[in-house]
Amino acid sequence: MAPVRWAGDRLLLLDQTRLPREELTREFACWEDVAEAIRTLVVRGAPAIGVTAAFGVALAARQSRATTFDSLLADIETAIKGLAATRPTAVNLFWALDRMRSTLLAGRAMSVDAIRSRLLAEAQAILDEDVAANRAMGDHGATLVPSGARILTHCNAGALATAGYGTALGVVRSAHAQGKVALVWVDETRPVMQGSRLTAWECVRDGIPHRLVADVVAASLMGRGQVDLVVTGADRIAANGDTANKIGTYALAVLAHHHHVPFYVAAPFSTIDPTLASGAEIPIEERDPAEVRRVGATVTAPEASPVFNPAFDVTPSELIAAIITERGVFRAPYSFRR
Repeated sequence: MAPVRWAGDRLLLLDQTRLPREELTREFACWEDVAEAIRTLVVRGAPAIGVTAAFGVALAARQSRATTFDSLLADIETAIKGLAATRPTAVNLFWALDRMRSTLLAGRAMSVDAIRSRLLAEAQAILDEDVAANRAMGDHGATLVPSGARILTHCNAGALATAGYGTALGVVRSAHAQGKVALVWVDETRPVMQGSRLTAWECVRDGIPHRLVADVVAASLMGRGQVDLVVTGADRIAANGDTANKIGTYALAVLAHHHHVPFYVAAPFSTIDPTLASGAEIPIEERDPAEVRRVGATVTAPEASPVFNPAFDVTPSELIAAIITERGVFRAPYSFRR
């Protein structure tokens, strides 16, 4: 599965807003449209957002009519600013943009055409590294999965949220390949339903045994002893291990702690933000109230009802049994070294 890929002279994205009804691949030839795709969830998931933004910068270089380094730099800085404004919580976005800027600045002595080629190569390298990191992460995480495991996951942290394979679902994939997975409980993940629309779709495609449940069922499942571990992804991890992920993750961590179920986070090392001491400093995106007032096209609440719709919440590190990365498994007290 390749939700993000480059073909010829343009970026191809699998439109995740259309899943599971149809598989539609959209083409992008300018960075402005890439930014809108990130903003409107055509592509989502922190690692996939970072990869997509990197290609957005490569497109900006191709769009630019600059003939000098300084004019190219000005055009690309405009694109980086626009791409950075799309999703404030996912740190992979800013990490990828900083990496692309560094690549640009390192090429100051090169021709403009050579810089364009170098930026595209760097975006492709970010994509390739993400896939490799996900597979390594999956193998590290699979060591934590007992035989016959019943795993609960939230939102979509699969191939669709990355350049391929997945973070939390990558752990599930690796464990499934080893014959360890009895069942995956898939939270529907209100309000945008990434669990039911995307994670369940991936499980069907890969033949992973799963069962879809409403978000409110998680406590009952744990109370009945039907969950052996919880694995989620992450959009930003602070230096102390506090983790921002899809809204509802914190509640699952509290439930898991109460029921003595290990709660794991799987994320690439690029998701760790060492500049933030704790989760209190992580910016939380608030999205369109209409997402809560409807399910798909069906209106489920009065238009006049005020809505609070944070896209993420922060799970304190003390509720996290371990953080799984491509560099290995980290446990508290967390000390992440680049």
